[in-house]
Amino acid sequence: MPKTSFFSIAYLLLCCWSCAATKHVDIPLVNIYANAPDADIYQGSYPLNISIKHTDLTLHFDWERAKVYGKATLTLQSYFYPQDSVILDANGFEVKEVLLLQGDDTGKKLRFAYNGKKLAIALDRKYSRNENFKLFIDYTADPNALEVGKDIASPDDRGLYFIEPDNRAGVPRQLWSQGETECNSNWFPTINNTMLKMTQQIALTVPDSMVTLSNGLLKESKRNNDGTRTDVWKQDLPHAPYLVMIAAGNFKVVKDQWRGKEVSYYMEPKYAPYASLIFGKTPEMIEFYSNKLGIDFPWDKYAQIVVRNFVSGAMENTSASVFFDRMNMTPAEYKDETYEDIVAHELFHHWFGDLVTAESWANLPLNESFATYGEYLWLEHKYGREEADMHALNDELAYFSKDKNKDLDLIRFNYANREQMFDEVSYQKGGRILHMLRELVGDDAFFASLQLYLKKHAYQSVEVHDLRLAFEQVTGQDLNWFFNQWFLASGNPDLAIKTRYEDSTKQVLVQIAQKQDLTTTPLYKLPIAIDIYRNGQVDRHMVTLTKQEQIFRLAAAQVPQLINVDAKKCILAKKEQYKSVDEWAYQYQHAPLLMDRFEVLENLQDTLGHAKAREIVVAALADKAWIIRLMALGSVEKFSKEGLKQLYPTIKKMATDDERSYVRASALMLLRTRYQNYDNEDVLKIAAQDDAPSVQQALRMK
Repeated sequence: MPKTSFFSIAYLLLCCWSCAATKHVDIPLVNIYANAPDADIYQGSYPLNISIKHTDLTLHFDWERAKVYGKATLTLQSYFYPQDSVILDANGFEVKEVLLLQGDDTGKKLRFAYNGKKLAIALDRKYSRNENFKLFIDYTADPNALEVGKDIASPDDRGLYFIEPDNRAGVPRQLWSQGETECNSNWFPTINNTMLKMTQQIALTVPDSMVTLSNGLLKESKRNNDGTRTDVWKQDLPHAPYLVMIAAGNFKVVKDQWRGKEVSYYMEPKYAPYASLIFGKTPEMIEFYSNKLGIDFPWDKYAQIVVRNFVSGAMENTSASVFFDRMNMTPAEYKDETYEDIVAHELFHHWFGDLVTAESWANLPLNESFATYGEYLWLEHKYGREEADMHALNDELAYFSKDKNKDLDLIRFNYANREQMFDEVSYQKGGRILHMLRELVGDDAFFASLQLYLKKHAYQSVEVHDLRLAFEQVTGQDLNWFFNQWFLASGNPDLAIKTRYEDSTKQVLVQIAQKQDLTTTPLYKLPIAIDIYRNGQVDRHMVTLTKQEQIFRLAAAQVPQLINVDAKKCILAKKEQYKSVDEWAYQYQHAPLLMDRFEVLENLQDTLGHAKAREIVVAALADKAWIIRLMALGSVEKFSKEGLKQLYPTIKKMATDDERSYVRASALMLLRTRYQNYDNEDVLKIAAQDDAPSVQQALRMK
């Protein structure tokens, strides 16, 4: 392998982990452009003229030509002002007939105009907001024929995908949909507006050998005389049109339950034996989130399905989440990545995104930041804060990994293309902001505010101010300052931190400067915890930074061993800190958090000539957090030959015995690079029996 430092590999592994955890793994660049400087763009909520109350679809498919033959019955209502026409999104359809259904189910033909994207229908009269009317549309959809750059922005926007069987590659025939952002209109007529909420019924006719899945409950399954079967799925609770889903294929269904509701896992037969390994914590997650939020899981069932060639990591379709085929895992592959964070992410969306939905793509963080923070909450509950903070560290590094992220507001109305909202700002930065909000108001107020927000806006759409108002109602505090600087502005603090002890006044002086560009980034108001360590005691002081540069004077009877600024390790900021090696060593040994130890190893990289710095690295090889052990391996690579020789038994043992496969793999790579002249045959033989893919890859590296 190329000579890459193991310290860099720690970051690389974290970044790879980030890509897997983010729902939209890759955003194609086709027809996505940046705004011109000073462009006057405002991407607000779409206007509402018509509400869809219910969508009823009858679908069958031409598998060879990848076409959908559909009959749609839409129950509609004027939103407020009387309407005598309806405009539907219907991309690339052949529209055969449009009828206005009468009370006796007879149909009255309506005039319509269709330009290949929008279906404009003239009603027989004006309808008020107090009366429903039904439209019937007979159509054929051809999503495979949609042209990239003309009909759709990228190949990932077809909305419905026919996966052709490939026996040599082991790929079975499947069909699945992906609606977000506005792709469901490529296979059924609807209105692409996240502010709409509708109920639905979908009848799917498929080969009898196939299993189907859609939102809601399976109400009927009928075998037909031609070798097909018609399954009828119905959802009686309203949700947004982009959350509609269908899937069909040769799946085995592994069933579980939560409080009497079905919880199921749809997997290819080859991987079905591992369904409980991969998804089996789902009922426990549902129970945890229901209790933590004070809102029980609101939907009729919860299904999770793994499909081939999915266009993103996963999708939170209401009551039926779809996952990419990396979730087709064996127990060996599970040793490297469990993807438990993705399972938690899509489940948490069923409160934040499905039950309460962002009213516009500009407000997408109200869906995605929460789902990202839902990962943290689950890991904290199940495995403890160390594991959760490791995940938070991943999110922080992902946000800081791209310089452009600092130029983007969290809630941003000036995007060039709505797909650009699916980034490290909406996901990872937003998740860290929610954690700061939790630290600011406290746990009781944080979760009481979320409960109020969810109850008040259930089955509705929201904007960011709805969230702020819920927190203000619960806490009695004006939180505009927090939301303005974190939700409605770009960037992050860039802090220079200096500390010293003033013996004449018996005070610790903490000098903090905000160095970020104040022409584009706020001057932040930052509540900061400062811990002062002396004689085995820790005194915490709370200060609030409000100026570009401030000095805080804190009482201390004698010289402290450590002054730990941002002791909660919750502020999303770049920090330049000035500490001696002794102070960093003391922080590693005595400060309580994972991020304390991460800061130490991060800052000791250029001081490894100092004996105490090397002592800390050696101690970190046995750290309880695998990412710290991994970082320590990267630092060991820089040791002298004599230092490496002394650590050889430790590295050998880590290569075979460490509980985390990535650490075993990194230790093996270290043995094969810096210890290549040693006799490693016994280790390599043991490692050859380790079936974790990362370990096997390390053995193959040259």
